[in-house]
Amino acid sequence: MNVWFGVLRTWPLRRRVTRLLLPALIDISTTRSPSSTHLKAPAPLQTTAMSTSAFKYGYIEDVEDLEHYKPGGYHPIQIDDRLGINQRYRIVHKLGHGTYSTVWLAADSFTSKYVAVKVCTADADPQREIDILSHLSTVTAKENKNNRADGAPSIIRTILDRFSITGPNGTHACIVTAPARCSLKETKEAAGPRLFQLDVARSLAAQVAMAVGYVHSRGYVHADLHLGNMLLQLPSSLNDLSVPQLYEKFGAPDPQPVIPLASSQSQTGTGDHSVPSYAIPPMWLGIPSHKVALGEAKLVLSDFGVAFCPSKESRLKSYTPLVIRPPEALFEPTRPLSFPSDIWSLGCIIFELFAHRSLIDGILAPPDEITAQQIELQGRMPDEWWRKWEERDEWFHEDGTPKTPECDNWDWNRRFKQWLQEPRERRGLGTPDEEEKLAFLELLQWMLRWKPEERPTAEQVLETNWMRNWAIPAYERSRQAWEQ
Repeated sequence: MNVWFGVLRTWPLRRRVTRLLLPALIDISTTRSPSSTHLKAPAPLQTTAMSTSAFKYGYIEDVEDLEHYKPGGYHPIQIDDRLGINQRYRIVHKLGHGTYSTVWLAADSFTSKYVAVKVCTADADPQREIDILSHLSTVTAKENKNNRADGAPSIIRTILDRFSITGPNGTHACIVTAPARCSLKETKEAAGPRLFQLDVARSLAAQVAMAVGYVHSRGYVHADLHLGNMLLQLPSSLNDLSVPQLYEKFGAPDPQPVIPLASSQSQTGTGDHSVPSYAIPPMWLGIPSHKVALGEAKLVLSDFGVAFCPSKESRLKSYTPLVIRPPEALFEPTRPLSFPSDIWSLGCIIFELFAHRSLIDGILAPPDEITAQQIELQGRMPDEWWRKWEERDEWFHEDGTPKTPECDNWDWNRRFKQWLQEPRERRGLGTPDEEEKLAFLELLQWMLRWKPEERPTAEQVLETNWMRNWAIPAYERSRQAWEQ
C-alpha cells in the first residue's frame, strides 16, 4: 500500500496484507546526504542475534561503515590532507561515500578550482570504469555535433586526473572529476513536491536521452540507468569562493570523533592509523527539485562501473533497480542484454522526471507485483513469456484482462493523471497540454515494448514527435540560459 503519496492500490489480498504490514515493521528515513538512504530497523527484540561486541566503533550517523577501515578497505582521510602528485589536491570537505569509496571535495592548487576526489577501497578495481570513461571522452567535433551536444557542457562524467595512494589499509586508486551538485534522485527527495518545473523536466529528459544515445553510439550499454546516477552540474561560480567563503555558504566540516567501543581492542588515535581519528558527515551542495531553474538544469551521466560493450562481452544479469529493470532480464535469462535494455529503463526515467513518483509502484513490491503493473501498462506479455510466469493466474485471466475491479487498474492515462498531471497542477509547476500528453505517452509506450527488438534506438527516441517539439526545444532554451 502506498500511503506516502495518498494512493491506495488494492491488489489481491495476500499482496495487500504484505504491503500493509511491512511499513509498520521498517521505518524508512531519507537523509539529505549526497550518498545514502538509510533503513532504520525497529527496536531490537529480546532474542537479538547479534551482540554489539561485533562492532569495534560507536555508530556515527551518515558516514561510511567505520568497520571497513581495515586492510583492503577505506583509506583514512582527514581535512587538509594533500593528495596527488606534488600534493596537488587539498581536502576541504566530504561529498559522500559508497561501499567501495569515499568522495571528497578538494581545492586544486594547479587550476584554483574545486574538484571531487574519489578514493577507492584497496580491494576495489576501478580500472574497467576508467577505461570506459576514457574511451567515451575521446570524441571528435563531428561526433559531438551529431549527438546534438556541440558546444554544451559534457554530459558524460570526465576523468580529470588519476593517481594512487598507499596507506595502512593498502593501495587505493584515486579518480579526480568535476564535483556535482547532487543526483536527480537527491534533488527530488529534497523537495516536498518531488517535481521539477515543466521546462526543466523536458530539458533533463532530452539530456538523458542524448547521453544514452552517445554512450550507445560508442558501442556501450550503460546497464545501470537510474536517477541516482544522473547528476546536476555545479555552477562555475563555486570556483569564485575561497575555502572560508565555501564554509560560510555551505557549512564547515563537522568532525565526529571515532570512539572505540569498550569491548574493542582498537586504539583509534593512539596508534591504530588504519582508522581516522574522526569521521566527517558529507556536505550538501544540492537544491530541491522545484527550485532548479532552467539555466541550472545541466546534466552529467555517471557510474559506468557495470557498463559493457555487447560486441565484446555477453551480459546476462541486469543491475538496474527492479522497478525499471527490463522484463527480458526475468523472462529471457539466457538471452544477452543489449542496447534495448537501456531504452526500457530510459522510458521509466523520463516519466519519473515529470511525475512525483516512479512509473512502477516499487515500494516494498515483490517482483510479481512489478510484472503485474507492467502488464497493466503494456497489456498481455508475448506468449512464451506469459507461459513462464507462474503467478499470472493470481492477477489476470488467460486473455490478459485483470481479475481486480476496474477501479483498481492503473493504465497509462490514470498514472499520468494522478501521478503527473494533478500533482503538477496543485503545485503550479506546469502541466503538459493534451497534444503534448499524447506525444509523450506514445513515446513511452514505444520505449516500453515487451520485446527488445521492438523498442526504438536512442537515436530514434531523439527523433520522435515529443522530443523534437517539446524536449529538445526546452534543452536549447537551457543552453541559452547557461551561456548568459
